Amino acid sequence: MSVKQVSNNAEVDERLAALNTNVNAIRAIASAVEGTIGPKGLDTMLVDKFGGVVITNDGVTILNLMEVNHPAAKMLINIAKAQQEEIGDGTTTATILAGSMVNAGMEQIIKGVPVAKVIEGLQVGVRKALAFFKEHASQIDDINDPLLKMIALVAGRGHEDIAELTVQAARLVGKEKLQEANFKLADTIVAQVGAENKVFEGIVINKQRMNPQMPLRAENARILIVDDALEPEEIEEESLSTEAGFQRFLELQQEFCRNLEKLKLLDVKVVLVDRGVSSLAEEILSDADIMVLQRVAHKELRRAMEHCGARFIKRTGLKKDPAELEKYLGKAALVYEDEKLEQTFILDGAGKPMATVLVGAATEEVMGERERIAKDAASSIQAAIKGGYLPGGGAVELAAAQFIKENKQEVKGMAAYGLDCVAEALQKPFFQIVLNAGFNPLEKIGDVLTCQKEKQNIAYAIDCDTGEICNMLEKGIIDPALVKIHALKAAGEVAEAILRINTIIKMKEYKANSEESDFET
Repeated sequence: MSVKQVSNNAEVDERLAALNTNVNAIRAIASAVEGTIGPKGLDTMLVDKFGGVVITNDGVTILNLMEVNHPAAKMLINIAKAQQEEIGDGTTTATILAGSMVNAGMEQIIKGVPVAKVIEGLQVGVRKALAFFKEHASQIDDINDPLLKMIALVAGRGHEDIAELTVQAARLVGKEKLQEANFKLADTIVAQVGAENKVFEGIVINKQRMNPQMPLRAENARILIVDDALEPEEIEEESLSTEAGFQRFLELQQEFCRNLEKLKLLDVKVVLVDRGVSSLAEEILSDADIMVLQRVAHKELRRAMEHCGARFIKRTGLKKDPAELEKYLGKAALVYEDEKLEQTFILDGAGKPMATVLVGAATEEVMGERERIAKDAASSIQAAIKGGYLPGGGAVELAAAQFIKENKQEVKGMAAYGLDCVAEALQKPFFQIVLNAGFNPLEKIGDVLTCQKEKQNIAYAIDCDTGEICNMLEKGIIDPALVKIHALKAAGEVAEAILRINTIIKMKEYKANSEESDFET
């Protein structure tokens, strides 16, 4: 090799140093979840420094718990988290697509394709693939469509009991509720060691009564929800040393007692409190046979409010007269505490119908994984109701990749190489699913593409049990369209962001409110 060639290679290596380190970090993250995808995907064991163990097949859990320091890797994890937050499933697919897209982009740049052209092609390719997904998505019109269970089974990794539970919950909630932007069916999932699997109309509060003297259950219960502490108004310690201050303290105590007596007059049977409850309030309410749950999570309080038809009230609001207070009360057919599970159940509220899926497990470790599986299944059901479904098993991604290749001539110049990156990434889910099943993906890709072309049907892929080509829709291997759409969007965004990074600069520590910020390389 000549001196000139060595010099040129050194310049290329230096120019691509930032990209190379970022791509290596992305590869490492993608490889951590590749082995989990598909029906034959295996589990990952995560171990902390104290010996704590989490065994899971869930992509976002792996990404959340694994130790990561590289900023590019954190970008990919954040994209996966956004996928989880938006859809609730598909984080493994998003990560694999991003890893493959970034790697393919790096290879094109090393060959001499300008970064700007690679990114231009990426953008076009992602748009074409998204349009392809949307065009081929089929809608679910009926909440009782048996396809929903197939979708739940795929997302729920073949757990029949979990699929059945989540479908029951979806039907109980109804299609209209599932299509609401702020409602997440996954939030109805509650896992508990020793519990029996069941679906019911109501909610679960992860709290017990304040003391055993309070009622264990209440029927036709009027419910008050206090979005505050349930205790007398405070007085500064300095004021208590004066006669006037002490007198004011006594007046506030008496007023507080009178306010609590109103609850007995209103026949309130259950009180849920956001913060702490004073010993005085506990004694009065206990004597009045009122069940009190303190320090209830705000998320659970809000669900209780909606389900029971109640309104939040502050402690100062208890000063209102009984007729006005009555407007804040909610109702439920039954409230009871399960002493074994250490939870309180609120059933058949007078407000919005809400379903709860109680998933049982034998141990804490199994419980966590079953909860994650159930949440994935619930999220997939809701995504399918919202945006329809597509054949799974990597079939539609393969078809989209082929579509992009066949229409490559529409892109002028070197941007076509960026298009190739998207096509290559779209083949990766199928490739990895088949590889995890123990078959040769290079051989199977060709067979499947030939079959799809001959039959003019994009639903064909590989049966991971037999290795034979089959129709994924007929086999019941179905994925929500929104999962695939958002996964590809997320992958395209992170790939573009990574490929745009030309230089990595370490910042000095600086104050956020400083007018100047210094940097060091």
